[in-house]
Amino acid sequence: MTAVATPPAGVDTVDAGTRLNRRGRLRFALILGGLTAFGPLSIDMYLPGLPAMAGDLAAPNAMVQLTLAAFVVGLGAGQLVAGPLSDALGRRTPLLVGVAVYIAASVLCALAPTIEVLIAARALQAMGAAAGIVIARATVRDLFSGIAMARFFSALMLVAGVAPILAPIIGGQLLAITSWRGIFSVLAAFGGLLLLVAALALPETLAPEQRRPARFGSALRTYASLLRHRVFLGCALTVGFGFAGMFAYISASSFVLQDIYGLDPQAYSYVFGGGAVGLVLMTQVNARLVGRFSQRSLLRTGLQVALAGTIMATVAAAAGLGLAAILPALYLVLGACGLIMPNATALAMTDHPDKAGSASALLGVLQFVVAGASSPLVGLFGEESAVPMAAIMAVFLGIGLASFLVLVRPTADPRR
Repeated sequence: MTAVATPPAGVDTVDAGTRLNRRGRLRFALILGGLTAFGPLSIDMYLPGLPAMAGDLAAPNAMVQLTLAAFVVGLGAGQLVAGPLSDALGRRTPLLVGVAVYIAASVLCALAPTIEVLIAARALQAMGAAAGIVIARATVRDLFSGIAMARFFSALMLVAGVAPILAPIIGGQLLAITSWRGIFSVLAAFGGLLLLVAALALPETLAPEQRRPARFGSALRTYASLLRHRVFLGCALTVGFGFAGMFAYISASSFVLQDIYGLDPQAYSYVFGGGAVGLVLMTQVNARLVGRFSQRSLLRTGLQVALAGTIMATVAAAAGLGLAAILPALYLVLGACGLIMPNATALAMTDHPDKAGSASALLGVLQFVVAGASSPLVGLFGEESAVPMAAIMAVFLGIGLASFLVLVRPTADPRR
């Protein structure tokens, strides 16, 4: 990695002359982290219940995995709508409407009589969650730039990272006293709490004079201009394929670790949470390294380590070495994502302060739509071993690294 000069201690670059004190940054990190947590909570909390869900709804495992894919694709599609709307109407109104949709859809998930209804309800739930995720990123771009933005994204991942640690553990414990339907009831309650907090404590961060008209043609032109921006496209593809590799693990690990390696739901939740701990710790290591090393070099290192980890996991699974050999390799991949995600996101958003909502939306679409393809692929290539999961992770992370090397070239700014 290339070392760079460290900026003056304690200096944050905040746009529009706004300076947040420590308490203000903490408040924003907690609220925006909660909004960002919609994704991992809605995915990870019910993972321990997937096998039971398949039995309860008389559905094959592949159909149950589609509830994950539908959620991920819904997150992508919802961001396409929420991003431009937040650029036109401000951040608060689209956010509050989206959270309300999330709550209603979570209730529908809890009451779903068939797997088909559950898949549709999950897509609607994701559309609501998308507003929270895309607007959280856009709000960060409203307030910060440069190194300060990368550091705040790392802080955001610390808060949001608690979700994948606690979610499967909470889900596993809830299954001891209720069914998978109870998990969706808890998600609805979480949405209600976050709606109240956001309504009371989250201010508007986009001034009226900075808003852009919500016209369909204008939105398409904005998206086209972003896709023509080489660094944005490279970072967006890097995030998308990197997350797809991680999502192959998320979607398949419940079946692999429980059905193949014999873990019960509670043991699985602790194993899954352990990987999330590594992810969160690395986001905080990244926050320390940003400013000392360029964001590009940190991103490249994360991609290389993650790809190496997936290759190690594939070899271990093919050789039948057992869970003790596979888990460390998978944990290495998850830890490396703590370098990939905040740096790629910050680099993608840096050059687009005037269209942060649209940039955040397109970044999320490429991330979640590509990731949505990884779930059915794992099921398509078989569930009798961990090889398909690990191999598909390797393919996606390899494409992510190639996207970075081809499109995200060095810059004259040593900090980036």
